[in-house]
Amino acid sequence: MNESTTPPENIVLIGFMGCGKSTVGRELQQRLGYPLVDMDQVIEQRAGKSITRIFAEDGEAAFRDMETELLRELGDPSAPRRIISTGGGVVGRPENRGLLRGLGYVVWLHAPPAVILERTSKNRSRPLLQTEDPAARIQSLMEERRPLYQETAHLKLDTSGLCCDEVATGILECARYFFTHSP
Repeated sequence: MNESTTPPENIVLIGFMGCGKSTVGRELQQRLGYPLVDMDQVIEQRAGKSITRIFAEDGEAAFRDMETELLRELGDPSAPRRIISTGGGVVGRPENRGLLRGLGYVVWLHAPPAVILERTSKNRSRPLLQTEDPAARIQSLMEERRPLYQETAHLKLDTSGLCCDEVATGILECARYFFTHSP
């Protein structure tokens, strides 16, 4: 097998806010010992401010530019294997979808809108949910992003009825198969 065509053995977590990307990412990090790159945290550190402030002061487009730039950096083929937890809207740009698939095994963590609302309702640091009707906003954004997640992911996994341990086990089993059977 030619080294240049071998996909990097990163595990990339995508999905809507509140679906468990950060939590599952930490569990996978513990199990595999791979570094965890939480893209939102990296962007906050680099910007020196919260995502809420980035949205308020610089706009969503500036935040999305930061995401794309970070994805490009994460594509460094000499980097060690990693767990990469993305922001929920990272799939919005076609370029990002291609970059994500080039990073390794992409897992779409999913949960129904009611579960997302329950998980995010007490968190005031979700700029896209600062609206009169967060439930309607969740539904709308999920419908808009569903085909984009579908296009990007190798695996879709519903997290609503599973504990973090079960989700991580499922991802690892599927990733093992993916990496051993990739062209």
